Amino acid sequence: MRVIAGSAKGRRLKGPRDRSGRTRPSSDLVRGAVFSALASMGADMSRVLDLYAGSGALGIEALSRGAGSCDFVERDSSACAVIKENLAVTGFAGQGKVFCAPVARALPRLQGTYTLLLADPPYEDREAAAVLVQVAASALVGEGAVLVLEHSAREEPRGELGRLSLVSVRRHGDSAVSIYRQEVNDC
Repeated sequence: MRVIAGSAKGRRLKGPRDRSGRTRPSSDLVRGAVFSALASMGADMSRVLDLYAGSGALGIEALSRGAGSCDFVERDSSACAVIKENLAVTGFAGQGKVFCAPVARALPRLQGTYTLLLADPPYEDREAAAVLVQVAASALVGEGAVLVLEHSAREEPRGELGRLSLVSVRRHGDSAVSIYRQEVNDC
């Protein structure tokens, strides 16, 4: 696994040490497709939140492509250590903060608003959908924010998550990426 574009392009990332099989890193193909879609949308990557972060590859890719900062949320302590190692090896340790807790428990500890939210929960995590609805309806989501959700291609995405509406679904083998966006109020 490597960073595929930006200032840290080509840097190797460590994968999670998860033996349970719950952590499944996003492939280079999927990460490339996600960031290509985000670029074509003109998504703001100034403040990023990487939920169910695993190795941190999605958030680190955002940092490499110019994101100002990224908060990583991951429940597994060994995966949190891997995220910190990957931030150090890519030179982004000062731009990333790791919250080692389940997403639902980490939410009250997160502050401010995010412009880009990345979520790659384990496919079999049945609580993730409710947690993501909670996140999408929260004050953590900035105006015009984009949420990217990686999920099983066998699942049909919801039309809405909180205040966010589905704008795109892309399938890549067994994985699918659903992109949600909050409409900007022009009042």
